Amino acid sequence: MKVVKFLSVAAMALMLAACNGPAGELVGVQKNTNFKEANPFGMVFIKKGSFMMGENTQSAIFHQPDNTFMATVEAFWMDETEITNNEYKQFVFWVRDSIAYSHLVEAGLTDFAIQPRNEEFDEENYAINWKKKIPWTSKEEEIKEALEPMFYEDGTLRTISMFYNYSWMNYDQAQLPQNKFDVAKGRYPENATSRVDSFWVDENGWIQDSTIVRPLREPKDLLTNKIINVYPDTMVWIRDFQFAYNEPMLHGYFSYAGYAEYPVVGVTWEQTHAFCHWRTNYFRSANKEVSQCYRLPTESEWEYAARGGRKMAMYPWGGNYARDAKGCFLANFKPYRGSYNDDTGSMTMRVAQFRPNDFGLFDMAGNVAEWTASSFNASSNTYISDINPDFQYMARKDDSDMLKKKVIRGGSWKDISYYMQCGVRTYEYQYESRPYIGFRCVRSYIGD
Repeated sequence: MKVVKFLSVAAMALMLAACNGPAGELVGVQKNTNFKEANPFGMVFIKKGSFMMGENTQSAIFHQPDNTFMATVEAFWMDETEITNNEYKQFVFWVRDSIAYSHLVEAGLTDFAIQPRNEEFDEENYAINWKKKIPWTSKEEEIKEALEPMFYEDGTLRTISMFYNYSWMNYDQAQLPQNKFDVAKGRYPENATSRVDSFWVDENGWIQDSTIVRPLREPKDLLTNKIINVYPDTMVWIRDFQFAYNEPMLHGYFSYAGYAEYPVVGVTWEQTHAFCHWRTNYFRSANKEVSQCYRLPTESEWEYAARGGRKMAMYPWGGNYARDAKGCFLANFKPYRGSYNDDTGSMTMRVAQFRPNDFGLFDMAGNVAEWTASSFNASSNTYISDINPDFQYMARKDDSDMLKKKVIRGGSWKDISYYMQCGVRTYEYQYESRPYIGFRCVRSYIGD
């Protein structure tokens, strides 16, 4: 009798679930199938399309000519401009504040944490109470002692301790043939392994890491954690330009308010990866809507966006020259033999000072070159797919430097016009930072 009653209840539930369609028929489970993604703030929608990927002219860098082919990319959102100092500071300040909250809670000041109701407070697993302001200037000894490790003796912030700890799934390990999930047996093969990097902070406060190989038994074995300092390397302004007086840029470029709307530089590819992870979680913490992750653009997405819908455009503005009909330069680069000021900027400039391309994107040429998600291989255009083409490799610590090259695009304030062409590619090592390389984010579009 109980079984009959259960079956009747189940049948009724199925009928109610399918109330919008004929009973007993396949109608699906989602009620809202007309989902439309809201415009992300500060981003431009790039519709899906096809273009000729590759250089318009013969490569001036490599001996073998670049292979051009018709590529198709899906729709995505892209930042209107490069990430500015002001925007990147939001990330740095979030990391700074989260560290401060942690010090306060560890000192026993649990008011700075959200405590579970009717449960004993767990000092290792707690949520930060972001609504309670950090008392930076408090005179209370207990608070001063808790925050003391964050500052030098002269009161300046210890930027070398701005660590961000995060993790991600290593899909490159999951796609290996020897790691293919056995559907018939419901498990990974006996010899399946996952090669990942592991990070920790030693007793001296230094970040350490090593590459480990562990058995692959469940999805969590594909996770990699990473700890990275997020503060930009301001020393790039004098390290990369020796025998030049760039100390004002060293001391003021990231901290002075006058540079707030300038593109952030001095960040490695690895730091931009951390920024994208933080930006995704920051957005999702305040929005219930479904969204894809923020990330760096693939090389093909970047080139497609730079061309602005013009399949054979040499430059983002569509023409074959770096000046308009009036003789005015169309981007911030190195004109002639080094007359930097002729384009109104000697080094970096405030973003969006030149007109955008047909997609509404600013500074896709010049100002600062931009990191992409793609790994660099001079011949990758000969074997990558023609639909959403990309070549990525997540290099581990024990990999050679040859595997740590990442594609950069767009040219910068110190480059000649050749590097500003939409199809020209070059590279930098993922652990290097430069005063002429920045980045912008993209987010995959959900829907048609």
